[in-house]
Amino acid sequence: MALSAAFHLVGVNVHLPHVKFAWPWQTISSGTTTNVDLGPWVLQKIEGISRPALGQANFTFLFTHKVSKSIGPWPCWYASTFYAVAHASATVDLNPGPAWWAPATGHYRLQVLSQPQQGRPGHVTIAMVLPPPQLPGSAHDVTVDNIPSKPVDTQHSWTYPGFGCGVLLKPQFPESVLYAQAQTIAFYKVRHLPQVTRPLIATAETEATQTIRDNFIQPTLNALGYTLDRLTVRWAASP
Repeated sequence: MALSAAFHLVGVNVHLPHVKFAWPWQTISSGTTTNVDLGPWVLQKIEGISRPALGQANFTFLFTHKVSKSIGPWPCWYASTFYAVAHASATVDLNPGPAWWAPATGHYRLQVLSQPQQGRPGHVTIAMVLPPPQLPGSAHDVTVDNIPSKPVDTQHSWTYPGFGCGVLLKPQFPESVLYAQAQTIAFYKVRHLPQVTRPLIATAETEATQTIRDNFIQPTLNALGYTLDRLTVRWAASP
C-alpha cells in the first residue's frame, strides 16, 4: 500500500500484485467478516519481538547467621540477625518461536468483527496463549540490596568466657558470607513462598499483556485501520 501510494504521488500508475494468504487459525463466527491479510500482519509483528517481558517484586525478610565453636569445656556461639531487602524478576517469553504459533496449536486466534468503512475503524478481537512466567532459576538471579540491608540484633553465649566468644567468632561474619546466605534464602522464598511468588507472577503476566498489546498488536491494527476491541491472554500450563 505504501509503495502504491508513493508511485501515485509522483504520477506513476503501477498495478502491484495482490498477494492473499490463507491463515487457518483465523476464525469466523456468525455475522462477521474476515480480512485474510490482517492476521499475518499482526502475527508478523509478534514474531518480531526480541525481548521478554519482566515482572518484578521487592520483598524483605529477617535471617540469622550463627557460628558455634567450643572453647575447651565451654560452649561458645555468636549470632547476628539481619534485615534483608531482596529484588527478583520473573520473565515471560513473548515470542516462543514459529512452532508455538503454528495454526494447529490454537495459540493465536484473530477475529475481525467489522472492517473499516467510511472513515470508521474496523473492530478486531484477539485471543492468545503465552508460555507461563519463568521464576528465577538460581540464587544469582535474585538481588539483595546491601544499602538498606543491615544487622538488627546480636546475640552471643554469656557463659564464661562470653566476651571471648565474640572476639573469636565475630570475624566470621564478613559481608560476602552474609550476602550469599541472604541470596540463598531469598531464592528459596521466590520459588516457594506464595506471598512472594504470587505477586511476582502476577506482575510478570500484567507486564507481558501490556507490552504485547500496547507495543505490538495495537499499533499494527491502528496502522491498518482497525481498533482492538478485546485482547484475551491465557497462560499455558507449566511443563
